[in-house]
Amino acid sequence: MRHCSFSPEAGDSTFNWQTLRTLLPYLLEYRLRITLALVCLVAAKVASVGLPFILKHIVDSLDKGLASDGVAKVLVLPLGLLLAYGVMRLANVLLGEIRDALFGRVTERAMRRIGLTVFKHLHRLELDFHLNRNTGGLSRDVERGVSGVSFLLRFMIFNIVPTLFEIAMVIGVLLVNYSIWFALVTLVAVVLYIGWSVIATDWRTGYVRAANLADSQSNTRAVDSLLNFETVKYFTNERHEAERYDEDLAEWEIARRNNRLSLFALNGGQALIIAIAMTVMMILAGKNVVAGTMTLGDFVLINAFMMQLFLPLNFLGFVYREMKSSMANVERMFALLRRKPVINDATEASELVISKGAIEFNEVSFGYGAERVILDRVSFNVRAQQKVAVVGASGSGKSTLVKLLFRFYDVDAGSILIDGQDIRHVTQDSLRRAIGIVPQDTVLFNASIFDNIRYGRIDASDAEVLEAIRLAHLSDFIARLPEGVDTLVGERGLKLSGGEKQRVAIARTILKRPAILVFDEATSSLDSRSEQSILQAIREVSRGQTSLVIAHRLSTIVDADHILVMDHGRIVEQGSHEQLLAQQGRYAQLWQIQKQVLSQ
Repeated sequence: MRHCSFSPEAGDSTFNWQTLRTLLPYLLEYRLRITLALVCLVAAKVASVGLPFILKHIVDSLDKGLASDGVAKVLVLPLGLLLAYGVMRLANVLLGEIRDALFGRVTERAMRRIGLTVFKHLHRLELDFHLNRNTGGLSRDVERGVSGVSFLLRFMIFNIVPTLFEIAMVIGVLLVNYSIWFALVTLVAVVLYIGWSVIATDWRTGYVRAANLADSQSNTRAVDSLLNFETVKYFTNERHEAERYDEDLAEWEIARRNNRLSLFALNGGQALIIAIAMTVMMILAGKNVVAGTMTLGDFVLINAFMMQLFLPLNFLGFVYREMKSSMANVERMFALLRRKPVINDATEASELVISKGAIEFNEVSFGYGAERVILDRVSFNVRAQQKVAVVGASGSGKSTLVKLLFRFYDVDAGSILIDGQDIRHVTQDSLRRAIGIVPQDTVLFNASIFDNIRYGRIDASDAEVLEAIRLAHLSDFIARLPEGVDTLVGERGLKLSGGEKQRVAIARTILKRPAILVFDEATSSLDSRSEQSILQAIREVSRGQTSLVIAHRLSTIVDADHILVMDHGRIVEQGSHEQLLAQQGRYAQLWQIQKQVLSQ
């Protein structure tokens, strides 16, 4: 079955460390920078561990100096240590800044590469995915995923790893220079702290995901409502939209509250472990100082080590929590990347070669799953430079022919040929370059008229764009605009009327210069005057071109070389306008019905 939308829970079920391996290729571009950053990291940690030792000697020197009443000794000897302390602290900070500066480029480039990869991948996914997506929620997933990449790279490499390295160094120093109890208390405290952080964070991860999901849903609801602003106004459903949005916000509020309360429990447990460990260490050090087995400097060193150790360890709890959230966000984004496009180029796909522009549908069948068959063994030919029209009631399968021709979907049976080449055996890019379309609903970018027309061929010159404007009969309309071709059309082109947007679409297609033209009910939403103007432009554009016209109004295709009449996914009649009227069949009935409607 084709219908398959992206699940908002995808990628959230487990803490997938494999994601970190997925990020590695994005880091390999800057191996030297990463190496230098790691060297700075190690040097900074060595300086950090050395600081308490300098502080110990300063305190011991001051203590001995005061005890001996030697004024000169008191002033001279600690001065060198104090200068060394200042130099070490400055080196620690500067090395950290240099490390961040070196790795910042790596992080930013990785974010850029990943963001571009996701963007390209979304454009490769099939039409069905985009028809079923939630644009607001999807954009937030990608945004949070790219931001999560930055967090993972920076804090995994420059917080968790160096903090564990520093813990190992401190425990080793305490074990070698002092009693085993100091090392044991530190090790037990660290293990308990990390264990509690992991257990509590895993417990509250569900609340983080629930908050993210509620955030995406509320954002999707808001974007969807605002995109349909006119529809909301037409039916005076502002209160209904506000109530639905508030329901989503209420779920978000509950999820955020649970998240906050679980965070309180996590932080409380961490603080308790730190307080107990600090107290026990100070009692042990104090007893040894009183017993004369440790100096006052040793007491200060132990205290400095514990404060210095638990400061990043406390931050480690925050980093781990955020990494859980970031990992979930990144995994959601990579779940998008793992989604394989349904429509792919064949292994040895060739470029489509246009010689005449003839189209052949050969026994084509297609459906959205077995329960919804759209086309049933449809066969017809569009000869080179011929204009073929397809008519029929809504749901008869007319527009599906266009989607299959562009290969937005693949046929279930049969084949579609262009100049004898099966479109499944040519590249999608070459296929779509050869076909130009004026769709029923022309959606424009929120840019100028000029830029929207140039979108048909990005490398076109200004003169070529202006010529396309002239051929599409847009010149008079643009001349009346204060800003001319630089006039912004608004989001989705809402500042233009239906006829104006259709002319822009025609100009864009003219600029593309395709071998095959497709008109998908291009005038169905226009008034009679606009329709005639657009039809004139279409006739001029399609003269001498192979054209496939999907029509709702039969009056627009009376000049077609051949007309196909479809009903329930099958061709029931075909011929010229006069031949079909003479048959007194389905086409003649549709013609009479539309004449009666127009005469009323």
